[in-house]
Amino acid sequence: MKNFKLTLRSIGYGVLIGLTWISNLAMAQDWPSKPIKFIAPVPAGTGPDVDIRQIGKHLSAILGQPIVIENRPGAASRIGVEAAIRSAPDGYTFLVGTPSLTTMQALYPKLSFDPKKDLMPVSLASITNYTLSVNAQVPAKTLPEYVKLAKTDPKYASIGTLGMGAINHLAAAWFSNLVSLDANYIHYSTTSPFSDLASGQIPVVFDAMLPVMGQVKAGRVRTLAISGKTRHPLLPDVPTFAEAGLPTFDPLVWIGILAPAGTPGAIVSKMSAAVSQVAKMPETVAARRDVGSESIGSSPEEFAAFLEIERTKWSAVIKKNNIVVE
Repeated sequence: MKNFKLTLRSIGYGVLIGLTWISNLAMAQDWPSKPIKFIAPVPAGTGPDVDIRQIGKHLSAILGQPIVIENRPGAASRIGVEAAIRSAPDGYTFLVGTPSLTTMQALYPKLSFDPKKDLMPVSLASITNYTLSVNAQVPAKTLPEYVKLAKTDPKYASIGTLGMGAINHLAAAWFSNLVSLDANYIHYSTTSPFSDLASGQIPVVFDAMLPVMGQVKAGRVRTLAISGKTRHPLLPDVPTFAEAGLPTFDPLVWIGILAPAGTPGAIVSKMSAAVSQVAKMPETVAARRDVGSESIGSSPEEFAAFLEIERTKWSAVIKKNNIVVE
């Protein structure tokens, strides 16, 4: 009788799993049947917001439904991330992921959610090169010259950041560890460091290409090195960090698409394929190149592997520098 009950229970579980699979398949076949929301955990007009709006325009044409961008900035992107995690896993809410997803667990010990468990990777959308840029009056024309200068004169070791734990703060800390520089970090938590960089109030900033390109063209800022495996066509005279003597230093910024955990796999696959299709469009490739980015597009598995590499990399930097944000 005991074995009979176990058999019935096993059959019941099997039927339940089968019904769930059929239900998810039917949902995926009908998807999408209404507008799709993308939660962007950044202010409107910032790089990730601009990127997802461009991508969303093409996704709407491919999927046949409007793409609605909902900006939910605040708390170093945690507000938007948590809003996405708490959304129904029905394929109608997605998250625009940024590098903070791979750093927040290490930075915030009291985090109330687990980005790795509570979100499903869909597709990596783009990767943007990072730069080390100095005020044009800094008497260093190359990366080795800057390191030597900053070690001998502490005023050149003051590095502007976008706030404690921001990705450019972590990049600067990683760099400082590699070159044994005793850096002084100046955190701009509510304002931007770029105007102070251009005016010479601070000597150096790590950041993506786009925020500094205008000042570089105006001659107020000089970029000494850039991340990535090859030089970028917008800055052909600027060496990579590897060329400049730091082969292991390769900070990146990126955006990707994620879904709340439990979203049907078939829907995730459809959205991944659509994002990858957009990524290959000549218009998208050109738009990304013009702002110093590379259009990617990936499978969920490839994006998951990328996220794990980034988590490992930044967690090591955070731990080594004992960076904790309450």
